[in-house]
Amino acid sequence: MIISRARFALALALSAAAVIGLAAVSLAIGRFAVAPGDVLRALWSSWAGTASGLAPNAQAVIVEVRAPRVAAALAVGAALAAAGASYQALFKNPLVSPDILGVSSGCSLGAGLAILFSLPIGAIQALAFAGGLVAVGLVILVGGLIRGRDPLLSLVLTGVVVGSLFAAGVALVKYLADPYSQLPALTFWLLGSFASVMPRDLIAAVPAIVLGIVVLALLRWRLDVLSLSEDEAASLGVAVGPLRFAVVVAATLVTAAAVALAGTIGWVGLVVPHAARMLGGAAFVRVLPLSLVLGAGFLLVVDTICRVAFATEVPPGVATAFVGTPAFLLLLGATARKGR
Repeated sequence: MIISRARFALALALSAAAVIGLAAVSLAIGRFAVAPGDVLRALWSSWAGTASGLAPNAQAVIVEVRAPRVAAALAVGAALAAAGASYQALFKNPLVSPDILGVSSGCSLGAGLAILFSLPIGAIQALAFAGGLVAVGLVILVGGLIRGRDPLLSLVLTGVVVGSLFAAGVALVKYLADPYSQLPALTFWLLGSFASVMPRDLIAAVPAIVLGIVVLALLRWRLDVLSLSEDEAASLGVAVGPLRFAVVVAATLVTAAAVALAGTIGWVGLVVPHAARMLGGAAFVRVLPLSLVLGAGFLLVVDTICRVAFATEVPPGVATAFVGTPAFLLLLGATARKGR
């Protein structure tokens, strides 16, 4: 389906406007309701360093609790969606996601080890990030050593194996953890949550997310060339091997930073890029910006619903699975019908 440039621009602008509106609503609603005008006053006074005139509890709820959480949901949603779109373009397969290289399992193992040794939150974030990078480094190393006729297939299979290995490490950590203190903390982290995100966590993770997204944006035109065969891409002056390596590293950096910030939240990188292709077409130069905006909005909506719709907060990693599972089955059925 060919979609005009005007329709793509309109879809992107409307999506961005909707995300801004959703962020404003998310900052205002909750068990402690705040008027929209008070939200703007609190944010402005915090940025400008002036007095807002609001009650101290209202100022604290907006600036110290909800604003970091909203920012984290936007950043993680955009990161996971961008990584998913990049992996799908790289592997020429609409059914892959950021978990394909075992990044989530690596991050989970790193965080689990930090929790097991009772390390502070900063160390948990750092080890989660390092675990994701170790996982993808191992996948690239092993995949390069056993490269067969299809290097992409070898990379995917290696990712599955390495992810299973790190998942076994997570299971071992859970078995060794103290069942009264460490095991609950580890379990809640693995479910994914923005409840405990602090500004210092954003400072640690968001620069890595921005760096990876910038690299993917700079490579967006070359990724479109990969839709052709390797020989055709090479004849157009694209160095296929280095391009694949750069995309894998950038997308994995983004994923690792997102998982280190919020825990394991699946399905965003699988479902959102398909919505982006429906709105803007299949070209990666359009899929990437739409995925960024739609992913941010999608995860913000999920987290807001999980936060306000139930008496007990539901982890967003659980809620996204309820959305992603039927979506994956529909995509799998559509792919099977195309292959007939």
